[in-house]
Amino acid sequence: MPAGSHLIFRPVRGRRGWSILAVAAALAAQGVVAGGVTPRALAAPPAHAAMAKPPAAGPQANPDAMRIAAVVNGDVITSSDIDNRTRLFALSTGVRPAPEIMARLRPQILRQLVDERLRMQEAQRRKIVIQDKDIADAIHDIEQRNGMPSGALRAKLASDGVGFRTLIDQIRAQLAWTEVLRQQLAEKGNITPADIADRQKMLAQMAGQPQFRIGEIFIPIDDPANAADAQRFAETVINELRSGAAFPIVAAEFSQTQDALEGGDSGWVQTNQLDPAVATLVTEMPVGAISNPVRVPGGIQIVQMRGKRVLGRDMGTVLTARQAFLPFSSPLVDPRAPTDQQRDTLNKARDIIRTVNGCDAMEQYAKSNKFDSRPVDPGEITLEGVNPPAFRSLLASIPIGKPTEPLVSRDGILVMVVCSRQEKNIAVASTEEIQRSLITERVELLSRQAMRDLRRQSNIDLRGNGV
Repeated sequence: MPAGSHLIFRPVRGRRGWSILAVAAALAAQGVVAGGVTPRALAAPPAHAAMAKPPAAGPQANPDAMRIAAVVNGDVITSSDIDNRTRLFALSTGVRPAPEIMARLRPQILRQLVDERLRMQEAQRRKIVIQDKDIADAIHDIEQRNGMPSGALRAKLASDGVGFRTLIDQIRAQLAWTEVLRQQLAEKGNITPADIADRQKMLAQMAGQPQFRIGEIFIPIDDPANAADAQRFAETVINELRSGAAFPIVAAEFSQTQDALEGGDSGWVQTNQLDPAVATLVTEMPVGAISNPVRVPGGIQIVQMRGKRVLGRDMGTVLTARQAFLPFSSPLVDPRAPTDQQRDTLNKARDIIRTVNGCDAMEQYAKSNKFDSRPVDPGEITLEGVNPPAFRSLLASIPIGKPTEPLVSRDGILVMVVCSRQEKNIAVASTEEIQRSLITERVELLSRQAMRDLRRQSNIDLRGNGV
């Protein structure tokens, strides 16, 4: 990796129902797969594969590393746990690992670790088991997104003095808490048609009013005695964000809201959905700005202004497309060493490009040669919401009816044809979007209530941040 770069530990919506740490697949919800591996890399493996070297040895044992920082219902958190998480945070966000910055992070990192222990204990009480495969898949996706070969992440963390278990523990806790919330939401009932109708009525009444797309980082203050630490932590984070640290990555690492697992993206909101202090602030913020710390009930909020529009009026580019997805019989582990079946799949994808022209032909071909369960028609795709940017540019510029080059992912190869592009009003929320918004709100409320209950019912002994 180039000097000064940082790993992308970015969470997205996943198989378990809400979110997991995984590679960003921006069109997954629409049935579209976009990969980051080039056909050249797949087709031309090197003649001699270098043998992987074992990870460099970590730092020598430090007698202070096992100093107890906290005891959570009998579970011990050590100074070493805090050090490892602090280094992971610095590595994943690009924060400068200066001693004074790391010292300011420690109190909040300790509280994050305490909350993770509480969440894992609740998951264990509910007999929720996170399979090793789920964690391995998440780690593989992190490596793939960063262009790293399989196994390189462990070596990278070791070279930076970060225990690999630190990443595994964080992923396991996020997956487990997601499952806890899924169970609790199921116990409290689903979103009803009446709920959706009420939200549609409210949106119709507010047509013409401003909407804001914001990112948020929420730092809880569970005890007034911790307010100063939380304020110092918020100021440190804001300085790093304004120096170029990626907001979604920082939010994923430290925000204590469920949308943190989506990079802190709260979606489009109206002022009546925000805390009054935040609502006043967002009306004055320019797009791209990062707020100062805002005191809200329960903690501190940091806001990023990502966009503004008028409710009910927002023009965007909407695409229709047809696609054929050719799956691999086994996951693509190393693009430099594909299997025979993976090479054959690439050749089939190239045959599609040579012989298929236009949407009707692509649809007919895909239906006649059904390789996978993904839909031939992925539905309407809003161009402005497509990521990564290179894929967005491809969909914006490729001629109508012309197949794309093979788009290679871990699971297979996609070939797509854009059928149409048109400007449409995309500010009118669909039933599915309203349902997702209501679910997100309920999950967020559940998460905060559950964490308050767990803290209140638990025996937590903090011992000075392990120093």
